[in-house]
Amino acid sequence: MAVIENLKPRSYVIQGVVAAVFIIYLIRLFYLQVIDDTYKQIADDRGIRKEQVDPDRGQIFDRNGKLIVYNEPSYRLMVVPGQVKKIDTVRFCEIFGVDKAYFIKKMDEAKRFSRVRESVFLSQISAEDFGRMEEYLYEFEGFYTAITPVRKYSYPAAGHLLGYIAEVDSADIRKSDGYYRNADMIGKTGVEKSYEKLLRGTKGFHNIVIDRFGRPVAPLNNGSEDIQPVAGKNLILTIDIELQHYAEQLLAGKRGALVAIEPSTGEILALVSSPSYDPNMLSGTNRNKNFASLALNKENPLNNRALSGYYPPGSTFKPVMAALGLQRGSLTPTTGYSCPGGYVMSGHTVDCHNHPYASNVELGIGHSCNAYFCYSFRYFIEDHNTPAEGMQDFKDQLAKWGIGTKTGVDLPNERNGNVPGPADYDKIYGKNRWKASNAVTLGIGQDRLIVTPLQSANSMATIANGGWFISPHVLKYADGEDSLMQALQTKHFTGIADSIFKYIRHGMAGAVNFGTAKVAQVDSFQVCGKTGTAENPHGRSHSWFSCFAPEENPKIAIAIIVENGGWGATYAAPIASLVAEKYINGFIAERRKPLEERMMNASLIEHPLPPLQPKNQGDKPQQIQETAMLPKQE
Repeated sequence: MAVIENLKPRSYVIQGVVAAVFIIYLIRLFYLQVIDDTYKQIADDRGIRKEQVDPDRGQIFDRNGKLIVYNEPSYRLMVVPGQVKKIDTVRFCEIFGVDKAYFIKKMDEAKRFSRVRESVFLSQISAEDFGRMEEYLYEFEGFYTAITPVRKYSYPAAGHLLGYIAEVDSADIRKSDGYYRNADMIGKTGVEKSYEKLLRGTKGFHNIVIDRFGRPVAPLNNGSEDIQPVAGKNLILTIDIELQHYAEQLLAGKRGALVAIEPSTGEILALVSSPSYDPNMLSGTNRNKNFASLALNKENPLNNRALSGYYPPGSTFKPVMAALGLQRGSLTPTTGYSCPGGYVMSGHTVDCHNHPYASNVELGIGHSCNAYFCYSFRYFIEDHNTPAEGMQDFKDQLAKWGIGTKTGVDLPNERNGNVPGPADYDKIYGKNRWKASNAVTLGIGQDRLIVTPLQSANSMATIANGGWFISPHVLKYADGEDSLMQALQTKHFTGIADSIFKYIRHGMAGAVNFGTAKVAQVDSFQVCGKTGTAENPHGRSHSWFSCFAPEENPKIAIAIIVENGGWGATYAAPIASLVAEKYINGFIAERRKPLEERMMNASLIEHPLPPLQPKNQGDKPQQIQETAMLPKQE
């Protein structure tokens, strides 16, 4: 009991000390909050801004390591609506070169997005304007400048293939994985869209202490809380940019498309849609103006005819028809058909040109006999139990070639083309009230048969390979993407015996050596090709040529269409043979230089876009002139 009595004074002492400390803290807090306004002034004069740091978008190289797409800094004016105080709107608009309507519109958009997070007020500001704006920013609280990368192109070529980037819209944000927010950039077309997730990189964020005018003072906690951006992956494409540019020059002044593929790999060497445009037009400060100009151009240069152009293949389809007939057995290598000026059935004639008797399938292809392939189609269909069964088999077989269905190219907006089935003819003639002769021109690539230039080039690659193809693709290498690269090497088989294709190849060589495509002859190697003149209800026929070369161990397969170009030998065959010669030999032989000049100068468009000229490579920043490190070959 005595011990307890002795502890009581000590307890009072401890309680008194605690109470004293508590009172001291209350007095100090009262002094800081009520009497001393030093920290209030600091709080009023300082703030923290979280700035998004855009990563460098991945650079793009061609198959030979040439840099074709890189980044340059671009400047933005940003706004945080919650920090904007009462400002002189008239002066602001005068300094920053906008009108009041634009100011109100952008401020409303920024407030709807967030009052406390930054939004882009002006984008793609020139370096000169950026420097001028910096001088006046202190007058306008809530506004600050930022730097972001913008795309630049080393060549005025491959605009349709490479695509372009632009600011995200509401649909992009809604469909995304949460990565994007207002004013971020995203790939809209081409490679930029297909490989957006590889190219975009990972965003970074900097936390900046700012004064009451919005000017940066210092990094928060010396930058310890910052997140550094991670650059996007560099891509190596399958295209040869020099060949791409050369093909675009040959097609300048013409409407049409050209696709060149390496048959053994499915790698796209060139993909041209004409009229084309310099991809630099859709980057930088003049992008919106240039886009509007291209969109309103009556020649529709933004349309990628190589992937989405719909054309009847004409006679370029005959080698495919021969392969189907030979596999079915309704046609043999030694089958011959007479041609009295064309295919005649019940008083109706499918016209043909004068040529020697086609006594076998090779001569049928070489002389491009319409009668021969009308018969080939007819007997293919009649070799089935019913015309409907035959037509469905025709459709199914072509699907194995990537005709009437997508080829699987790794570019957006590919179209299917069209191969009619029995239901199409049931609608026209009635169920079971039609037969092969009602659709006989399908055998010569007419009627309701529609292909894209990409599908035509792929069919040439399939013939060159002996009955199989790898889906055309433009990505050659991306670091760490082994599974993706493996998926791009999948083989697709047509089910047609390899032995059949020797007759097809010989027939196509004959078309170049003695038939309708003699203009495509190259002295140093054998071109195997087929001209086509596709009927066009809206004007002059389209000029087609599809080929591969050399005959042995083919290195390139090409399809080209020149709209309203007339005969296939007039424009398409010369241009395709020049592209093949340029790729295989690296130069054009002297005897064919006049042909090259004639093709480059020929124009079928009344007001073509300006010709594409090589960009001065000296314009590129020195630090990006290095070539890509190509992966080692196994």
